[in-house]
Amino acid sequence: MAAGHDPATTGINTRLTHSGNNPRDFHGFVNPPVVHASTVLFPDAQTMKDRAQKYTYGTRGTPTSDALCAAVDALEGSAGTIAVPSGLAAVTVPLLSFLSAGDHALFVDTIYNPTRRFADSMLARLGVEVEYYRPDAGAQIADLVRPNTKVIFTETPGSNTFEMQDIPAIVKVARDSGIITMLDNTWATPVFYKPLEHGVDISIHASTKYPAGHSDVLLGTVSANAGCWKKLWDGYLTLGACAAPDDAYQVLRGLRTMGVRLDRHQASALEIAGALENHPQVAEVLHPALESHPGHAIWKRDFRGASGIFSIVLQGGGEREAHAFLDALSIFGLGYSWGGFESLAVHVDLSDRTVSARDYAGPVIRLQIGLEDVADLMADIERGLAAAKDA
Repeated sequence: MAAGHDPATTGINTRLTHSGNNPRDFHGFVNPPVVHASTVLFPDAQTMKDRAQKYTYGTRGTPTSDALCAAVDALEGSAGTIAVPSGLAAVTVPLLSFLSAGDHALFVDTIYNPTRRFADSMLARLGVEVEYYRPDAGAQIADLVRPNTKVIFTETPGSNTFEMQDIPAIVKVARDSGIITMLDNTWATPVFYKPLEHGVDISIHASTKYPAGHSDVLLGTVSANAGCWKKLWDGYLTLGACAAPDDAYQVLRGLRTMGVRLDRHQASALEIAGALENHPQVAEVLHPALESHPGHAIWKRDFRGASGIFSIVLQGGGEREAHAFLDALSIFGLGYSWGGFESLAVHVDLSDRTVSARDYAGPVIRLQIGLEDVADLMADIERGLAAAKDA
């Protein structure tokens, strides 16, 4: 951010617009250069031996990746940020950096499924004990803490079913026991929730989603507080999981409009979720910003807003009804990602749940509300609900 702007006092959209680069550093150009780099040359042998210059090799950072990471630091209030090739890499790099054989790690049971797959396969194979906890555990997570518990990995709201967690209560237990807390904050982004402000040590984002915003980039960021930054940075360098410069540039460009896009996503999603609460073909709407949601009080206490993704439970039926709903849609695309400009829908598979498994009245459909007109999206949903009813 240019001199004269203090990220701590400016508004979120000002930070999104100006953080990460100073045009005066690049001859006045508004956007930083896209630096494609592997080899970096040194002026002499001693400088090369001491690595006594800002950039030494492409995997250790370039002006492009630094611009993105500086912008994220300004949003998160973090001591440092790394940019990695995907949202899943943003999950795996900190876990590999902070866990060792013989350690015990707690994961919320409503976690993003690829995170669970990594924990159950690779972490288990490397000798890490993996255990899942209920999203409503709060301070009672202390009952699961062992002497070898090193990490609590959480995500709020929960993936696909949007359960809220009492993060400050979990953080207090973790701090008292010397445990590192990590939080996947992809749903809210730093615009609506800042994990480090609530005591979390490491904040994780699939920047593929809202930061990029256009369904064409894979990238993740991981931001750490001062106590965890060096270990995260060392793990990142050891793994060599650096983001490509063109992708970093695209995400930085996406950040500039993320605030205004999120305002639209939020408003449209809330309007649609509210309308569906009273629909005869909808048994339940899983959106934490609705007063009917069991975790609404926590959301209202801790969050500044809500993004554009939530789920609905159809009134009875199973896979046949879910497929009929999806196949009748013409505006909503059928796709697994979210956070882009277009609306998406998917039939949620909850078969991986263990300690938080529950029965729903019908199939769960996750809706990503894009930037289209609400009236058109509602008409599309009505087509889907009518098809499900007739299935």
